[in-house]
Amino acid sequence: MKKSTLMFALVAPLFATAAKAEAPNDAQIASIVVTANQVDIDAGKLAESKASNADVKAFGHRMATDHADVNKQAVELVTKLKVTPQNNPTSESLKAGGEKNIANLKKLSGAAFDKAYIDHEVAYHQQVLDAVDKTLIPSAKNEELKALLIKVRPAFVSHTEHAKQLQSTLK
Repeated sequence: MKKSTLMFALVAPLFATAAKAEAPNDAQIASIVVTANQVDIDAGKLAESKASNADVKAFGHRMATDHADVNKQAVELVTKLKVTPQNNPTSESLKAGGEKNIANLKKLSGAAFDKAYIDHEVAYHQQVLDAVDKTLIPSAKNEELKALLIKVRPAFVSHTEHAKQLQSTLK
């Protein structure tokens, strides 16, 4: 299987459920946000410890730190709103996809790890942005939840651009 095909196979199902199903409610959106961030925290921590390229290590650290901050904000907001995140097919798919990505990355080392991690980050962040724009923001009923999604969106754009820049240097 080509690497680009493998990457698509790992990332594409993550948000497909959201597109097929009815719009998620705020409790489901909260679960999707927390899960999506945790997936990137876990991958970032792995890259921090395993990447051979210093820029990839630094990017992994940035992902772990930035996404932990977003999760902190999300947890504070849902606690304030008394919303309990509700697992749903999208959050479960995200978790499974994240676990599959970590398992795949753990088998790799050196430049192969660096490239696979960054390729996944480019694809994953684009999928997250698509979900934020097409599903999560339009579906959020609570204005504070919607505002948080809008507030953190530029960070996901920045992450995508940074990952693409790194991707171009690893080819």
